[in-house]
Amino acid sequence: MIAAPPSEPAVALALGSGGARGLAHIVVLEAFDDLGIRPVAIAGTSIGAVVGAAYAAGIPAKDLRRHVLEQFRDPARVLSRLLEARVGKLTDLFVKGLANPVLLDPEKVLDIFWPESVPDRFEDLAIPFTAVATDYYGRCEVAFDSGPLVTAVAASMAVPGLARAVRGGGHWLIDGGVVNPLPFDRLRNRAPTVMAVDVAGGPSGDGDKPPEALDSMFASAQIMQSAIVAEKIAAGGPDILIRPDVEQYRILDFLKAKAIFRAADPVRDEVKRRLEALIAPKLSAGRKRRT
Repeated sequence: MIAAPPSEPAVALALGSGGARGLAHIVVLEAFDDLGIRPVAIAGTSIGAVVGAAYAAGIPAKDLRRHVLEQFRDPARVLSRLLEARVGKLTDLFVKGLANPVLLDPEKVLDIFWPESVPDRFEDLAIPFTAVATDYYGRCEVAFDSGPLVTAVAASMAVPGLARAVRGGGHWLIDGGVVNPLPFDRLRNRAPTVMAVDVAGGPSGDGDKPPEALDSMFASAQIMQSAIVAEKIAAGGPDILIRPDVEQYRILDFLKAKAIFRAADPVRDEVKRRLEALIAPKLSAGRKRRT
């Protein structure tokens, strides 16, 4: 484990699932960079694993924001690249019954959209990192912190109905949000302070209209994840819980990246205040020792 310098508070960071809402994680990471603080460990689920692994690779948060905005700037280009990552065909609807003709290969998606500087293996990351996925047939949580990075993160983000399952460690793996949407419990022994960023939320709207089929499917998963997170927090939550105000965005609203960043930006100051509250006692103790 990489130890924090004496002048820094030892903080471990959990980044939760939530689709496009998880772009708000980058704003939280910008607050860490603003203060020159590096988490001693990071755990992520789904979009939290995607962002967390990229940051753990040593990429500054401001560069991650710039990369995201560039990747999702042109809708036509995004669609074209997603078509490249398909594993299904339109004929699957007729030949295989209810097979999804636009099912994505999550490993290809990462290859297309991830920064090129993200390494191939956990061991080459600058910050210790854990990705959480779900063993489909084992019906349980699986955590990865060594070995091939793309396989683990792709499994963590393999949302049922959107991405196909990933084969890893002898198991068929799907979205980690099914079992552990906010993996702060994976960090309890990694640092005296654990911060968790929850972006799961649920459906937005005034309730006048019935939900559409696709929205209903994804929002139902987010309702389930929010219920899991609530139970986990009731049993003993993280030391610091951050909830960016991004509930109005849907799981696939990546083309609204600029608006999501704008909505999440106010949380940057909140994170800095919470971190500075940790720093102050350490600085005070250091001054007392010197005198």
